[in-house]
Amino acid sequence: MSYTLQTRVHGEFDDVVSTTIDALEDEGFGVLCDIDVQETLQQKLDENFRQYRILGACNPGLAHQGLEADLDLGTLLPCNVVVYDDADDIVVSAVDPQRLLGVADDDALDPIGAAAFERFERVLESL
Repeated sequence: MSYTLQTRVHGEFDDVVSTTIDALEDEGFGVLCDIDVQETLQQKLDENFRQYRILGACNPGLAHQGLEADLDLGTLLPCNVVVYDDADDIVVSAVDPQRLLGVADDDALDPIGAAAFERFERVLESL
C-alpha cells in the first residue's frame, strides 16, 4: 500500500510548483516551508540532482484539531507535498495523511486524516 497520493503533470517545473501552491491554498493549506532539494544538494554536497521541491503544507484548522487531540502530533506536521522532474512529466506527490496519522494509533485523529486526504485528492485532481 502506498504512503502517497500522486499525479503526473505536463508543463514547466516552476509553473507546476506555482499551480500546486495555489491549489493547496484553495483547499485551506498554507505552505510553511519550501525546500529546493536540487539547490541544497548542489550547495552542500556539490551534487547534481533533478529539480525537486518539498512543500511543507499545513491546514491550520485541521492542525489545531489534531493538536487538541494529541500534542505530540506536531512531530508529524506539516504534511509534505513534493514536486519533482521525472523525465517527460512533473510528478506531484503528497503524503497520505490517513497513513501518516495512522502511526499515532488514535481514533480521534481518523476524521482529521480523512478530511486532509479528501483535500489532497482535490488538489491533485485540479492539477
